[in-house]
Amino acid sequence: MAGPVVDDDADYTDTDSEISTDSEFDPEEESLADRLYALRDMVPPTTRGWISSKVNSVVGFGSSSLWFTGKALWAISSTALLLGVPFAICVTEEQQVMAMEQEFKMREVGSEVLTAGGPDQSTTADRVGAALGSDGKIAL
Repeated sequence: MAGPVVDDDADYTDTDSEISTDSEFDPEEESLADRLYALRDMVPPTTRGWISSKVNSVVGFGSSSLWFTGKALWAISSTALLLGVPFAICVTEEQQVMAMEQEFKMREVGSEVLTAGGPDQSTTADRVGAALGSDGKIAL
């Protein structure tokens, strides 16, 4: 029985011939990711495994850090809202009350100065100056 007929000339290729330009490959359309992915066979599998484990650990650490940071920022901001806003409102109200008390004292001193008459017959400016004192504060 005879085997298949093999044409020895069909397997022969001319290495001196020019490179064919009929290829559909366009290097300008190839991305950097495609080129890096094509280089994967140049790196030994053990090195690829080591690199992969390092990248996975960095990504895991990064995602854990972001998760923790988000939770911490949430806790800090909610605490600031629950404690800080009421505290700020109380401080503002206290300042308003102090301003009202000071205004009341000034009105009281002013009414005493304007209605006070007496034997000394000093001018109103002298009486206001005496009521304010030398440091400019109200003396009661």
